[in-house]
Amino acid sequence: MRDYRPFLIILILLCTLFGNAQQDSITVLDEVILTDVRLLHFSSGKVNVLKDSLVDRNGSSLTDLLQFNSSIYLKENGLGMISSPSFRGTNASQTAVIWNGININSQLTGQVDFNTIVPRNYGSISIRSGGGSVQFGSGAIGGSIHLNDVFRFNKHSDHELLLGYGSFDTKNINYRTSVGSEKTTIGFGVNYQVSNNDYKYLDTDKRNENGAYENVNINGNIGHQLSEKQLLKFYHNTFIGDRDFSGTITAPSNSNYKDINVRNLLEWSHFNQNRIHRVKAGYLYEKYKYFDNKDREDFSFGNTNTFLVNYDYKVHFKNILLNGIADYSHITGDGTSIENVKRKTLATTFLFKQNLSEKISYGVNLRKEFVNDYNSPLVYGLDVKYVLNLSHSVHLNASKNYRIPTFNEIYWVLGGGSGGNPDVKPESSLQAEIGYTLNKEKYTFHWAAFYIASEDLIQWRPNNDGIWTPTNINDASNYGLEVSLKLEEKWGAHHLSWKNGYGFTKAMNNDTENTLMYVPEHKANSNLSYAFGDWLLFYQLSVNGSVFITSDNSESLPGYSISNLGVGRNIKTKGKLIVETMLQVNNLFNKNYQNVAYRPMPNRNVQLKLKFKI
Repeated sequence: MRDYRPFLIILILLCTLFGNAQQDSITVLDEVILTDVRLLHFSSGKVNVLKDSLVDRNGSSLTDLLQFNSSIYLKENGLGMISSPSFRGTNASQTAVIWNGININSQLTGQVDFNTIVPRNYGSISIRSGGGSVQFGSGAIGGSIHLNDVFRFNKHSDHELLLGYGSFDTKNINYRTSVGSEKTTIGFGVNYQVSNNDYKYLDTDKRNENGAYENVNINGNIGHQLSEKQLLKFYHNTFIGDRDFSGTITAPSNSNYKDINVRNLLEWSHFNQNRIHRVKAGYLYEKYKYFDNKDREDFSFGNTNTFLVNYDYKVHFKNILLNGIADYSHITGDGTSIENVKRKTLATTFLFKQNLSEKISYGVNLRKEFVNDYNSPLVYGLDVKYVLNLSHSVHLNASKNYRIPTFNEIYWVLGGGSGGNPDVKPESSLQAEIGYTLNKEKYTFHWAAFYIASEDLIQWRPNNDGIWTPTNINDASNYGLEVSLKLEEKWGAHHLSWKNGYGFTKAMNNDTENTLMYVPEHKANSNLSYAFGDWLLFYQLSVNGSVFITSDNSESLPGYSISNLGVGRNIKTKGKLIVETMLQVNNLFNKNYQNVAYRPMPNRNVQLKLKFKI
């Protein structure tokens, strides 16, 4: 590991210098409730917070939620199988998933399987567009998804039980509770999903014969105020999955995949009027077993253990906000094709924001990592926001971002030789964005144009001996436009809401001038809901353009549009119990579509949900 001491000393001196400044008062309530405060204070671009009503309709998986409520293209190897995103034309490992402020992308694959995340168990889910490697680390190139537990320090006792049953013998049980006082709060959620998943392949006589799955997802958190100025929090998440992996329309499968992810995070905070100290200690564990033939005992496997410590110091005085962060992580990995490996990383981050006036603010961000097994670049970000008035605002930002090579990309061993490459360089990108927001009482309009120039992209290709190895090969350019429009109208007992989004993306391989695979030029979504008294009617639409499925653009998948329709009702009882019922028809028009080649998605199907709240 290279000498990191000069950079760390400078960071500590800066924090100490600004720490001497004073301010009469500052609201620290957001610091108490939310852990991922970098998203709140240092993200000038678009941050889309998904409300509970949207999660209620698509809360069984993160894939389903983002499919109908974002411009992200989801690649799913059949319903319930491994799911990965394409955010602004980038690949799955270039989208960071942030769990209560820490990056949880796999150390083996560099990505998160979106079908292992249950949105219903989180208090807040946000989508941050654009590069964020300074704040959130490796992989935050196209954007980041933020999963946060929310703490409520008041007297409350809330319980919710959701029972669901649908086509393909799909069962879903979800229970969550939050109990608390002014000093202590406890949250818990558990989700169980099981399905035969044997849907019909439309326009054929085949079915999804090897697609059954059974998943358990557990979330827990505890917050306790040690004193008026000290707060202790603990977060936990466990996912246990057992999935038969679907085959393709041309090749059946008899494989099985078992995986487990465990995440623990302990956080201590000390705050006063103008400064906050925060220390985090975490442990992350991931393991998988893959059975090529589930009727045999032979399997391949991989696992990693991550230990991390984080110190965060933030000071706010006058019109300046300063944040200094030091992270240390120790990661070990092992597997069938990976020998015992280790990675030690020290990251130092400096975040600065200043309000020049009531209308203009800007921020400067820096991050440098020191790693034992590769050279990490200095990354930085600059953003400016101009608020014309209460309704109009403009933002500009530019940044350098990166993605570190994964254990698979560096250490993979295959065919008696080294399938990895210890000299593989991190991916890096330069990007810029300009956006405008119009916010009125009954409608909100936003647009953002972006450009991403990436280099040293990592791809797996066969070497001269025919062994597949990762190597830095081509550069890419991504550019596009994102537009959203939200309208709301209320009159009497009526409530009408219409939310729309559209994304145009062009992603090119600069060496070949071909379009990158699985990047649709056009993606749109629309959510229309109408509530009258205790009744709710909603319609969802997702439109995806065609995508190329080969690097030479010789083959493509046609575009498609899918619709969902639902109706629900709240039933109030004499006591505190509230019963909600919902009937939802997915793929309303029975469209035959694929988002990954040769892997058909389900035909028209029905879900019935029954929720009890008290």
